[in-house]
Amino acid sequence: MRKTSSKQVSYPVILFVICLVFNVIPTEADDRFIDNGDGTVTDRKFNLMWAKTDNQFDILWKQAQDWSKSDFSNSISRKYDNWRLPTLDELQTLYVEGTNYDGYQTDCGHRAKMVPQIRLSCIIVWSSETALGSPLAFNFNVGNAFAIDLHENKGCRVLPVRNLK
Repeated sequence: MRKTSSKQVSYPVILFVICLVFNVIPTEADDRFIDNGDGTVTDRKFNLMWAKTDNQFDILWKQAQDWSKSDFSNSISRKYDNWRLPTLDELQTLYVEGTNYDGYQTDCGHRAKMVPQIRLSCIIVWSSETALGSPLAFNFNVGNAFAIDLHENKGCRVLPVRNLK
């Protein structure tokens, strides 16, 4: 019976250590999101395609629904269809919670704790959902959803999403 030395290390272990040292193992976020190079980002984990940026201006909820379906889809490649407002659950998947991530500065002066592959100009994003007749939005600074009056739009943005077929 052949004895193996406790100092002997296998090639896969050595390769793994080298990858760690030189930081060539992609992170989960790098694997999850793919920039499509056309103003969209694919989220492979949830099988969704997102706009890479929001609409860049304050917008009412009723206008947001139309903007995501027509204005946004007309501004990018015509090969994509079925753009819509995201659900709260979908928006929640983009929120980054943790003490090691401070987010990024938005144009409106607040920090967005959102995946860095998608850029917001302000921290409030409309959802497709309502509660008691009021539309719901997600706040990417504090990570929660809340109702907003139908006639309010200050800081509210549209971030279109579509399901991949």
